[in-house]
Amino acid sequence: MILHFFLQFFYCLSIAAAADVVKPNPGCQHQCGNVRIPYPFGIGDPSCYRDQYFNLTCRKDIETDDLKPFWGELEVLNISTLGEMTVGSPIGWDCYFQNGSSSSRRPYSINLYSMGPFTFSDTRNKLTAVGCDNKAYINGSWGSEFTSGCMSYCKDEASVTSGSCNGIGCCQSFIPAGIKKFKVTLESFSNHSQVWEFNRCSYSYVGDKDQFNFSVSDLHLYNFWDRSATVPVVLDWMAANETCEKAKANKADYACRSAKSDCYYSDNLGYGCKCLSGYQGNPYIQGGCQDIDECLDQTKNPCKGNCNNTVGSFICTCPEGTHGDPHNKEGDGCIKDSKEFPVLKVFLGTGLSLLFLFIGSTWTCWIWRKRKMIKLKEKFFHQNGGLLLQRKISSRRAESFKIFTTKELDRATENYSLSRIVGQGGYGIVYKGTLPDNRIIAVKKSKIVDASQIEQFINEVDILSQINHRNVVKLLGCCLEDQVPLLVYEFVSNGTLYSHIHETSHTQSMSLQNRLRIAIETAEALAYLHSAASIPIFHRDVKSSNILLDDSLTAKVSDFGASRLVPIDQTQITTLVQGTLGYLDPEYFQTGQLTAKSDVYSFGVVLVELLTAEKPICPNRSQEERNLAMHFISAMKENRILQVLEDRVLHEGQKAQLIAIARLAKRCLKLKGEERPTMKEVVVELQGLRGFHDHPWVNNNIEETESLLVGASQGCTSEASGQYGFENHFISIVEDGR
Repeated sequence: MILHFFLQFFYCLSIAAAADVVKPNPGCQHQCGNVRIPYPFGIGDPSCYRDQYFNLTCRKDIETDDLKPFWGELEVLNISTLGEMTVGSPIGWDCYFQNGSSSSRRPYSINLYSMGPFTFSDTRNKLTAVGCDNKAYINGSWGSEFTSGCMSYCKDEASVTSGSCNGIGCCQSFIPAGIKKFKVTLESFSNHSQVWEFNRCSYSYVGDKDQFNFSVSDLHLYNFWDRSATVPVVLDWMAANETCEKAKANKADYACRSAKSDCYYSDNLGYGCKCLSGYQGNPYIQGGCQDIDECLDQTKNPCKGNCNNTVGSFICTCPEGTHGDPHNKEGDGCIKDSKEFPVLKVFLGTGLSLLFLFIGSTWTCWIWRKRKMIKLKEKFFHQNGGLLLQRKISSRRAESFKIFTTKELDRATENYSLSRIVGQGGYGIVYKGTLPDNRIIAVKKSKIVDASQIEQFINEVDILSQINHRNVVKLLGCCLEDQVPLLVYEFVSNGTLYSHIHETSHTQSMSLQNRLRIAIETAEALAYLHSAASIPIFHRDVKSSNILLDDSLTAKVSDFGASRLVPIDQTQITTLVQGTLGYLDPEYFQTGQLTAKSDVYSFGVVLVELLTAEKPICPNRSQEERNLAMHFISAMKENRILQVLEDRVLHEGQKAQLIAIARLAKRCLKLKGEERPTMKEVVVELQGLRGFHDHPWVNNNIEETESLLVGASQGCTSEASGQYGFENHFISIVEDGR
């Protein structure tokens, strides 16, 4: 108690000694609107501020009638005696009309060279640009020139994420320290013409990075910020642009007026003032730094017992009846002198022991589960032939093929969300995924691989990864850490050939020239698989739903789930029958002998689909002609082929050209495989027919065309077929382990 009395006595003496300090001129204005104006800043009389660089004006806003402080022409939003001042900075904007004309503020600039010891804060500010078609540049100087910037781009709203300013819809760039001048320029790549429907304007500014949180809705702003709008930008300020030694030598002009303050120097920027440890307040006025009562804030003192405040510090003591170390917050601290049974200590000790036991058990269980999951992944990797595939890939240094982890594909497909499904069939489900580098992929979950077929499966994956043809979907990699092997392909964005033929929404894209080009590209891909690949490959499931189209309607053959590799010295292999009804080769179905001509037959059905726009199986036709191939051959025999062709094909094609294509399709549909052409021969004939020119003897007038349409058969086009859909009806007599 005696020690506590003396501490309080000396504290009171120190307060009394500080009572004669000089206070700021009471006549000075210290508030303008909602902003506090601390010295060395001031308004009005020169005695109220340090020098002209700290002179502010207080004006009335014309629109709101509110008082606001200004530093030159910049509105002051906040001032801190710790060396920061926040002011309003203009915004650069660039808006476009639908005709491509623009309205913009570009560039804009701020210059502090004549404004004294002020610079733009590099720790608080960033260059920020918002928009889907813009690039922002910042040019500035702090003694030497610099240029920086960022680009922001996006094709649609779906690719933009709120809160993320990483270059998709929003971008940011750092600025160097000590900037006193900058100019921001905003430009557009293509006048927002590709994104105008949802993003008509771009914006850019240098401002406080903590005051902006990007939202997708920002892309819809159209002149939301008017031409006088501003954003907060933080300035670093010093008392003067000189060293502490020079400043202290000139006592009359020395800015650190509080007895409990000190000077600090920032390279090339000047010196500022701060309160000593244990004090807080304004170091630029006498008596401005006041003692902090650490005892009122437990985070500022380590006392276990009593805390006694002193000028600039504090002292810890133990209460009466206790002893020990009053500073030891983590240990026993002050202990009671009595020897009573420590009930509270025992209770706390038991509770903490149980808590630590629970935490330890939970942590051990988590580690055990994680190790079990790692071992399970390793088991599946070995079980699915991962080591064998790694050896094959490393032996040929395949850089484009990658073995993915389950974690990578889980993240890419959002844990295989139902919304990510883009297709499913007899061999698995296909999901759309996005890799960290923004590449779009297709992830296929196949059926479980038979352990006895692992080596064959790995060999086939290895061969497919080497296929490099513009009309074959590229196999990018696989994942073998799951019970079900996963295959990763390039993503083809424009759906299947089946949908473009049979769905009304796509009919405008399917001109005769497009159909012929797609047929040629498909035939070239199959010819490549049959004769140009390192090991011949029979696709075994050629159909329009396995031919994908990209944005330019380029064909890409996909789904090799049923494909078989063929030894180079063989032309056929015996296998269990697999395929899709309507496309399946009758000879292969009867004999089980798979040949390259089996793919030719299936291609013939696809070619007939392109000519007639009818489905491979249609219940609307007679029993004998329910199969499209039989229906087509019957029409050829009865010389009524022009009656079964699709209207647009008939109007755009020439009679001789269409008959020649039909005859080629008929040859592909021969019952005997040996009578069918090879895919190479099909490619040559189709290329010749694509460049077909009219001849004088060809009568192709409108009246003849209309007469050929009289009595056309009621086929299975997209309108006639109703809800029938047999294109995914799959036949497999016995599963072959694939």
